[in-house]
Amino acid sequence: MAVTNKYIAIKNFINGVPKDSDFELKTESLSLSLEPVPSFLVIVKTLYLSIDPSQLNRMKEYSSSQKAISFATRINPGEVIDSIGVGRVVASNQTEFVKGFSGLTAYGGFFEVCKPKKGERVFVSTAAGSVGNLVGQYAKLSGCFVVGCTGTDQKVELLKEKLGFDDAFNYKKEPDLKLALKRYFPDGIDIYFDNVGGEMLEAVVENMNVQGRIAACGAISEYANTRNKKVSLSLIDIIYKRIIIQGFLTPDLMNMSEDFISATSAHICAGKIHVLEDVSFGLESVPTAFIGIFRGDNIGKKIVKISD
Repeated sequence: MAVTNKYIAIKNFINGVPKDSDFELKTESLSLSLEPVPSFLVIVKTLYLSIDPSQLNRMKEYSSSQKAISFATRINPGEVIDSIGVGRVVASNQTEFVKGFSGLTAYGGFFEVCKPKKGERVFVSTAAGSVGNLVGQYAKLSGCFVVGCTGTDQKVELLKEKLGFDDAFNYKKEPDLKLALKRYFPDGIDIYFDNVGGEMLEAVVENMNVQGRIAACGAISEYANTRNKKVSLSLIDIIYKRIIIQGFLTPDLMNMSEDFISATSAHICAGKIHVLEDVSFGLESVPTAFIGIFRGDNIGKKIVKISD
């Protein structure tokens, strides 16, 4: 059976901020055999695609991340941009599949890496994003004091009014991030869930408490950085405060999948966790959706609905 498959590709390597002209919609013809389905083959119809800023590192001509783990390998111009998503199995003889869970990053990163204690002071960057909003909600459910930062006043209100953060601020209105954090955390920061890296991380280290923990989840400020400005972390603070900074990836946390699904499902059903989704429609909208992440357009998890 011959079918037409559409996909998004890059026209060239992207070494700065992505733009519409970097992408193209391509079409290919596939020949699929359904009767019988070979034992090694799984045919899936894509329903939703996850839009993730870290994909930009794969679209660069070179990034050190491309050699660190298999799912971060480089995407060459013209190739299919593979992504995590939700699909419907059309045909298969397989009985087992590996499933991905976007919220696992927030759950595992916070509980396994940060190891929170009740009453601790938690700071979350990109707090209205797909991971950050969940981290803040998990922290509140754990009895922590939580402050988030984001890029618009609208998102600040959402964090405080809907998601229950103790406080939040618009980092774009703060000329001095170090002083801003001193104001929001007069008693210091115990846990920082980092989604941005850059100058924010530098400011946080100065405001961390003794034996503070930093979960390095993302570095969106560096993904499209064309200024080559390097962050200068205070090793004196890191050493004398005994600060732990740990990077992690979602595959490191797969052993927590069952706990994540059980606990999070119960919280959602009880109305204790709010799910934030930002949905675009159609494969053609993927480049715009991806570019929008770097402008801060999305609220919550950015996804694209491909088909019903």
